[in-house]
Amino acid sequence: MVKSDNDKVRCPWAQDEEMIRYHDEEWGVLIKEDQKHFEFLTLESAQAGLSWSTILKRRDNYKKAFANFDPEKVMAYDRTKIQELLLDTGIIRNRAKIEAAVNNAACFLKISERFGSFYDYLISFSGGRIINRWEDLSQIPAKTELSEEISRDLKKKRGFKFIGPVVLYSHLQASGIVNDHLISCFRYKEVMD
Repeated sequence: MVKSDNDKVRCPWAQDEEMIRYHDEEWGVLIKEDQKHFEFLTLESAQAGLSWSTILKRRDNYKKAFANFDPEKVMAYDRTKIQELLLDTGIIRNRAKIEAAVNNAACFLKISERFGSFYDYLISFSGGRIINRWEDLSQIPAKTELSEEISRDLKKKRGFKFIGPVVLYSHLQASGIVNDHLISCFRYKEVMD
């Protein structure tokens, strides 16, 4: 567990100031708004193979590059815009990840239209929030049967790219559908409200 100046016990992955702020203010808080879900999905897909800290440091640049994570605007990106993004040193310049974000924006909007929201789509699989009771970071899985099922549906039925079960589980954690704060962490109970 990590303690800060105010002696709050946190999950041990929250090490530097930026990660502590993300942990304390966002991670695990239930998200219902589509735009925030799209933001996290875009960032988590970009993170594949990299550290979350790497992406978090570039978050403002991603916000600018991806139209404040407005899926309607992102789905309209054309080859010229994709080429422009490949030259943007403020984001991860990986063609497959950038093209996936554009593709996923259109798929995301179709899901929101069909289910009412992306949150409602996710909840249709989980049946509600999942509250885990982990005592140690080593107990937390990288993926679960649930994340495998949703990832499979997103890729095979809905056309998403760069959304494997690990990325999807990260999304479930970040968006508060799964509470994976350790039980000793001060945020464990706070995010359940």
